[in-house]
Amino acid sequence: MVVSRLKAISLSLPSLFLLAFHLSASQNVPEYSEAEYQQCVRKEHPTISFEELKPWVSNFTYPGVHDFSQLALDANRNQLIVGARNYLFRLSLHNVSLIQATAWGSDEDTRRSCQSKGKTEVSFSFNGLCCCLLTLQKCQNYVRVLIVYGKKVFTCGTNAFSPVCSSRQVGNLSKIIDRINGVARCPYDPRHNSTAVITSRGELYAATVIDFSGRDPAIYRSLGNVPPLRTAQYNSKWLNEPNFIAAYDIGLFTYFFFRENAVEHDCGKTVYSRVARVCKNDIGGRFLLEDTWTTFMKARLNCSRAGEIPFYYNELQSTFYLPEQDLIYGVFTTNVNSIAASAVCAFNLSAITQAFNGPFRYQENPRSAWLPTLNPIPNFQCGTLNDDSPNENLTERVLQDAQRLFLMNDVVQPVTVDPYVTQDSIRFSKLVVDIVQGKDTLYHVMYIGTEYGTILKALSTTNRSLRSCYLEEMQILPDGQREAIKSLQILHSDRSLFVGLNNGVLKIPLERCSMYRTEGECLGARDPYCGWDNKQKRCTTIEDSSNMSLWTQNITECPVKNLTTNGRLGPWSPWQLCEHSDGDSTGSCMCRSRSCDSPRPRCGGRSCEGARIEVANCSRNGAWTPWSSWAPCSTSCGIGFQVRQRSCSNPAPRYGGRVCVGQSREERFCNENSPCPLPIFWSSWGPWTKCSVNCGGGIHSRQRSCENGNTCPGCAVEYKTCNPESCPEVRRNTPWTPWMPVNITQSGARQEQRFRYTCRAQLSDPHELQFGRKKTESRFCPNDGSAVCDTDSLVDDLLKTGKTSARIINGGWSFWGAWSSCSRDCELGFRIRKRTCTNPEPKNGGLPCVGSAMEYQDCNPHPCPVKGSWSCWTPWSHCSATCGGGHYQRTRTCTNPAPSAGEDICIGLHTEEALCNTHPCEGGWSEWSEWSLCNEEGIQYRSRYCEVHSPDSSQCIGNSTQYQDCLYNEIPVILPASSIDESTNCGGFSLIHLIATGVSCFFGSSLLTFVIYVYCQRCQRQSQESTVIHPTTPNHLHYKGSTTPKNEKYTPMEFKTLNKNNLIPDDRTNFYPLQQTNVYTTTYYPSTLNKYDYRPEASPGRTFTNS
Repeated sequence: MVVSRLKAISLSLPSLFLLAFHLSASQNVPEYSEAEYQQCVRKEHPTISFEELKPWVSNFTYPGVHDFSQLALDANRNQLIVGARNYLFRLSLHNVSLIQATAWGSDEDTRRSCQSKGKTEVSFSFNGLCCCLLTLQKCQNYVRVLIVYGKKVFTCGTNAFSPVCSSRQVGNLSKIIDRINGVARCPYDPRHNSTAVITSRGELYAATVIDFSGRDPAIYRSLGNVPPLRTAQYNSKWLNEPNFIAAYDIGLFTYFFFRENAVEHDCGKTVYSRVARVCKNDIGGRFLLEDTWTTFMKARLNCSRAGEIPFYYNELQSTFYLPEQDLIYGVFTTNVNSIAASAVCAFNLSAITQAFNGPFRYQENPRSAWLPTLNPIPNFQCGTLNDDSPNENLTERVLQDAQRLFLMNDVVQPVTVDPYVTQDSIRFSKLVVDIVQGKDTLYHVMYIGTEYGTILKALSTTNRSLRSCYLEEMQILPDGQREAIKSLQILHSDRSLFVGLNNGVLKIPLERCSMYRTEGECLGARDPYCGWDNKQKRCTTIEDSSNMSLWTQNITECPVKNLTTNGRLGPWSPWQLCEHSDGDSTGSCMCRSRSCDSPRPRCGGRSCEGARIEVANCSRNGAWTPWSSWAPCSTSCGIGFQVRQRSCSNPAPRYGGRVCVGQSREERFCNENSPCPLPIFWSSWGPWTKCSVNCGGGIHSRQRSCENGNTCPGCAVEYKTCNPESCPEVRRNTPWTPWMPVNITQSGARQEQRFRYTCRAQLSDPHELQFGRKKTESRFCPNDGSAVCDTDSLVDDLLKTGKTSARIINGGWSFWGAWSSCSRDCELGFRIRKRTCTNPEPKNGGLPCVGSAMEYQDCNPHPCPVKGSWSCWTPWSHCSATCGGGHYQRTRTCTNPAPSAGEDICIGLHTEEALCNTHPCEGGWSEWSEWSLCNEEGIQYRSRYCEVHSPDSSQCIGNSTQYQDCLYNEIPVILPASSIDESTNCGGFSLIHLIATGVSCFFGSSLLTFVIYVYCQRCQRQSQESTVIHPTTPNHLHYKGSTTPKNEKYTPMEFKTLNKNNLIPDDRTNFYPLQQTNVYTTTYYPSTLNKYDYRPEASPGRTFTNS
């Protein structure tokens, strides 16, 4: 656009005169109101804007890479190791330029497995700010452990919820020295906080969650030459939903800083900050606490504002350790559901040791209060390893105390009563500290990262005039952009600050003395790094000063921000139509204006400089370009359309010129005479057929048909179970038989009986009932007629004729009759045979036959014959060639069901083939074959062949065989199946499957009952033979209501096959052999985990000695 300044053009639009008037008015010196005056005299801490800081900052980003959360300094090699999502980087410490980028992502199978477990992309807002919406792709490899030790880099990543660790060369990250499983060393979920440290002896101490669901937190030791140990499993008193912050290797101990739900807080739920420690030479208990820490202790960290009612900052967010001072700084915030506030406190190592030397706090049972308990072994002094007598001083009493006493009664108090820095309405996130030599003293300068992506620079001092004041606030992100700082690292030797963000890494120099041009600016900054050199007349560091006596520094009060603001022109207004005159002709043009209000001058600032109005010419009419050629038809078959276009750019209308008249796009039909073949698809499913039975579990099916062909993928018939409810119980009684005499006395009195049969069963058809239980009633009939005994005529005749003279004949059974035909032809039926009480018949009051008149027997147990039926077609295979004509095929088997002996087999083809990729080959080569197995020389190869019979000079160029070295040290981790395939084989559910399922369940339940019985017997012997005293109040039992800790409500989810200590098996590690004894060991929480990562040749025995 051609722009002319207002000086050369006479404007006639009335609105422009208003703009000119506004321009002249804005050039006057403004008069401030009382409110504006108060704004100019108020005090604020200095702020370094993004634009002012930008020249000093070095920046590193990498396309498509996010989450630069892990930073590790390697000053010996002048490099910064960075762990991000799916990548590892080596950057120069000088300017964070790229030295090496190494991809470390999850393979496709692992990501697919992660997604199948329900892990997908999750969007969430950061700290409730809708402007900070983030998307976390869980099924990626997020680096969560990055440690430089010696000439190696140890790193671990989430690997799409399949944690993995590797040891790499520090000078070449792509060179992998060793790979190990990441379980218990790295979390599954990238959102879980974790920390790790490697000691000088090569032992890895990790604090993380070690299961897929994130419900089993642990402080775990592995690698090195000592056996692995962990905290008690599923014991919320040891660790209660912790968020791990940091770990440090100090002296004989390893310290862990974290925050967790306070188990000792009995009024609601709250979070406490903790410091825990373990002895580095702890090797676990012998019977109690086996493979578990015996020296684990934890204490609360107190950071609060003093007062009659202290104000507590309970949630630890970050720590920084100054080994020269034995001082640990910590960033604390309020609970997430309260008003945002933050503080910085510092703790001496001696104060932490004093708390661990004090009494414990102990709860006898879940209903008891937490009370102080004397420390039976002050400081749990770390023992020594002795090859001659392992675990010498670990008595039963010591182990019992170690199991129940771990929470200290005393709180670790900070160095000062009040925090060094407090700030309301904001949450701090990260912290590093630098030690600076001032003119008269040493200063501790704190760099504090905030949730908004700014860095606060403050002094750690006991001087009340400097308490809670900031030296400056650095805006490291552009205006309008907010992002939490993921990592802070400080390099003292280079005085540099490295910042890890979601999208990159920044390097910021700690001292920027040259930005202060005058003595007033230099001394007014109150910066411990800077002072005014009276000889050189410039602001320098103490190292660059010409003479200490001539170097001045003034740090006596908080710095104050200069609120003087110079005016800056605002954005241009929209273009407006206006007229211009150059003396000979008049015409139209476009005009725009801007004001001095972004910002306007305030507190004595200068007014804006520059043009306030711009005018642009407008004189060109537009013209069409030639039509383009017709585009290809939108369809390959059936009616489509073609388009062609032209544009109004020959020339384009400019500055109000006339636009082109007509259409810029034309369309026409194509392929009118090329109809498309009918699509092949499944019809809708038909209705379900009637269930095969009315109750007790049956089967029904439905069908669909393949329209316009027979190549639809899938099955045409679908089966499912129906009417699973149990059949109602049917009960039937036979009529009573007549009363029959069974015993007649000489005097005429008699004993009579009658019978009936009762049968009941859960059957869908009542006619299938069989005789069951017999019921008998008896009565006594005296001869004096005092009791009425009604009998039928046959009995009366018997009594009249044979009462005194007939001989009593008892009944006897006849021979059994022939067996009846079987009730079923196959799959187990029954048959019966009968006999009668006629050999002889009971007469003259004789006894009836004893026993059953009917006998049952199983028959025809063999399975029923089955006609064969085809299974569903498999999917089409890959084409055998990518070009030049190949074929693919699909198959089916006669197994749905398979035919039994003597029955019909399936009729039809079991394999179908079709042509594919019939287009000619361009390069002539086929696809590469799979890599072969490694030969004795460690080489594998793959090959391809030329698919063109007579290739020309442009075809089949290159080698037909490729060779490469085999990759070693890749140890696959075989995991159990994560889920059960719930899909059913189409058409494959039959009565045979029902019977097989029932039989399998019967034998499986019998086996399970036997195993439980053996286990109970073993536990009974164990309690008789072991002398170990078990805890009297295991906190995993008898919880009620909502007070049960989350760990006690544990619901089993998918777990990998873990061993004794919930640790993963490692194929290349040696196991620590234990001497076999006849004593059965018992622990508080029986582990399912195994020892690994232990080399027995390095330490054949182990001893724990108290000192």
